[in-house]
Amino acid sequence: MNMRTCAVAGMFYPREPSHLEQLLEKFFSSAHPEGNPLGIVSPHAGYVYSGQVAAVAFGAIPPGFSGTFVVIGPSHRGYINCVSEVPWETPLGVIDTDAEFVRALDIETDELSHRDEHSLEVQMPFIKYRFPRARIAPVMMGQQDYPSAMRLAEKISAAIRNTGRDVRIVASSDFSHYVPEPKAKADDHYAIEPLKTLDTKEFYRRIAEKQVTACGYGPIAAMVMASVQLGAKTARLLRYATSGDVTGDPREVVGYAAIAVI
Repeated sequence: MNMRTCAVAGMFYPREPSHLEQLLEKFFSSAHPEGNPLGIVSPHAGYVYSGQVAAVAFGAIPPGFSGTFVVIGPSHRGYINCVSEVPWETPLGVIDTDAEFVRALDIETDELSHRDEHSLEVQMPFIKYRFPRARIAPVMMGQQDYPSAMRLAEKISAAIRNTGRDVRIVASSDFSHYVPEPKAKADDHYAIEPLKTLDTKEFYRRIAEKQVTACGYGPIAAMVMASVQLGAKTARLLRYATSGDVTGDPREVVGYAAIAVI
């Protein structure tokens, strides 16, 4: 496989380049830099539901960034931790993978596991549109327990040390899935609170306590831990929304958060 082709264009986001560009332009028009984040949390639902929140997350990073995005997404099909080395297609053009950095991560390469995973793909048009010179290091996270998050964070910071790359880390995750809106908001804010002090252990404890159905809690923790190793001091919740804001139906919603780790 010499390129990772679009799997969910036309479903999660527009396949037609000019339509996609117009949508991203609209989303980014209300986004602005927030310091210079080392890592962000960005949702990965259909753009109509979560695209504005994702743009706020990516918009927190100054638009001239031209380094490498480590994009960590949960495996919705239960694959093991693996990376992709091939370029990724988007309707706006191809994004090159930083193959040297990917190899420095010392994680198994498995292109087939990445083929249909939307948690990574949904982030790519935001990167291509906003940071056209940036490259990517796509990481799929199968095991999301705390020790796995810690190991992944260590691999990321070691790869940064060994390559000298300028890196920003994207954790791809939605929060509560298909619960009443008041519960989603309460549980999600409760889980997010300890991230503001970069307390990943308490984040895991609260996720378990409330049984928060955040699909990418492992990528979030790994991103926060790696950012701490890079010198991060705090995190900010930039935007929270639910699918109910779009559908008008509060009975069963999905929660979305844009978080910047600075």
